[in-house]
Amino acid sequence: MNFATIFYAEPETFARTITLLGQRVEVEATPSTYIWHHGDGTSTQTSTPGARFPAKDVIHEYTDAHVTVMPSVDVTYAARFRVNGGAWQDIPETVTISGPAGSLRIAEATAVLSGSYE
Repeated sequence: MNFATIFYAEPETFARTITLLGQRVEVEATPSTYIWHHGDGTSTQTSTPGARFPAKDVIHEYTDAHVTVMPSVDVTYAARFRVNGGAWQDIPETVTISGPAGSLRIAEATAVLSGSYE
């Protein structure tokens, strides 16, 4: 039996205020895209970070059991800035950060009835 494996990430928005040439500049980078590498040669792209169990926002069903895979996620950030509290301006480029791979052992479950049934 193949159970859905739940994936999720907990990325944070990056926000900084700096002084540049005497001007107050606010910069903000927000996660926008996630590429989930399942470790079995497949990947999925989403616009959400998934969520912990019992949510099943981002899932993958492995076809091979008794193997260890190394899943990871790449998070792409979109950025914007504003000067002296003015209007926000989007930065057209994005930045992708590759997350570290984690070891995941794939197991197989078999349904078994137990007890006395007459």
